[in-house]
Amino acid sequence: MPSPRFYCPFALSPHARIELPDALAHHAVRVLRLRDGDALVLFDGHGGSYPATLRVAGRTAHAELGAHDAREAELAGGMTLVQGLPSGDKMDWIVEKAVELGVQQLVPVAAQRSVLQLTGDRQDKRLAHWRRIAVAASEQCGRNRIMRIETVMTLEQWLATPAAGMRAICHPEQGAPLSQALRAPDAQQALCLLVGPEGGWTDGERAAATSAGAVTVGFGPRVLRTETAGLALVAAATALLGWNDA
Repeated sequence: MPSPRFYCPFALSPHARIELPDALAHHAVRVLRLRDGDALVLFDGHGGSYPATLRVAGRTAHAELGAHDAREAELAGGMTLVQGLPSGDKMDWIVEKAVELGVQQLVPVAAQRSVLQLTGDRQDKRLAHWRRIAVAASEQCGRNRIMRIETVMTLEQWLATPAAGMRAICHPEQGAPLSQALRAPDAQQALCLLVGPEGGWTDGERAAATSAGAVTVGFGPRVLRTETAGLALVAAATALLGWNDA
């Protein structure tokens, strides 16, 4: 059985002895019921991981780290998902599965048709919640780097930021097939997939995206839900580009 994996929010070094943060120690000892001498794996998000041995003494827990393991579980290219804010808690699912699929960056967009609107403390709390989900998903799926989740912005704000590779805005009735669009040279190293909320992108948002250089892509004759579309496109694009090949 694989050793349990934990994200450590500070830099690690080979053969060090570290005190585990309270939340991590609680989860390891009280929730998972690990005991003194049990094996675990720690990673700090900077690449690679460290096999470790748990040491429990009273209310404190330490880890004795081994040598750095440089193995990674990242895609061969940079994948960004620009997701129009969906209603309810659908973003929780999207964040978790995007991590599992290898997305490097997720950009929550307050689209014109987004029902969910986030500002102030509510936005800060929701972002912190999504980032905790990203950490837990990385621990589970074997990634040693944490997917970046940006602050909520409008589509126009995101389009004004620099982005490498191809930008592809998804439309259920228009655009080139995904397999055809990905033949372009600029898609080979990095890809940004723009997926609208439940009501889709407005005509104005699509026009702004194409004016900024985005290509319109389709993904078959079926209309996918927003929480399905982006994840399906990520998986399909990863396979078409060969980014998961060993």
